[in-house]
Amino acid sequence: MAGTIPLWHALCYSSDRTQFLHARKATTTVITVDKLSETPLYLQLRDSVIAGIASGELRPGDALPSVRSLAEDLGINLHTVNKAYATLRDEGYVIMLGRRGAYVADAPADPAAGMGAADLEAVLEKLAVEFKASGGTREAFVEAAGRVAASLPEEEADHAR
Repeated sequence: MAGTIPLWHALCYSSDRTQFLHARKATTTVITVDKLSETPLYLQLRDSVIAGIASGELRPGDALPSVRSLAEDLGINLHTVNKAYATLRDEGYVIMLGRRGAYVADAPADPAAGMGAADLEAVLEKLAVEFKASGGTREAFVEAAGRVAASLPEEEADHAR
């Protein structure tokens, strides 16, 4: 992409977590994987990228690290990164431009093109049921959901999803 500053990155290691700091201009996005987690690594990568998009740290047109460099820096298989990027592409968060790499996709002009109300309700229902089964109350669930929603950045027309 014309006008972009070359990427630099650094690694931070602990016994069970690996972070990849992706810096461009004045923003830094941390992609984290926990190798001891039961969550598959490709889903952890997917979730980190989606969190970066939701927070505004990753904007439409931003380049993601190459499959090979991210895999090497995180110490994971490149097929794992490729699967995460393919999942993000299939979900509409990323566009793949062959050998030129992966980039954050433009947000759809139609907000309904994102997660639909039915999908959102299904995910929330699953979380609510699991929370209730673990001893939680409806009030505590609603309060926690409200805190999470309030922590999201205000929507902007250029990157709302």
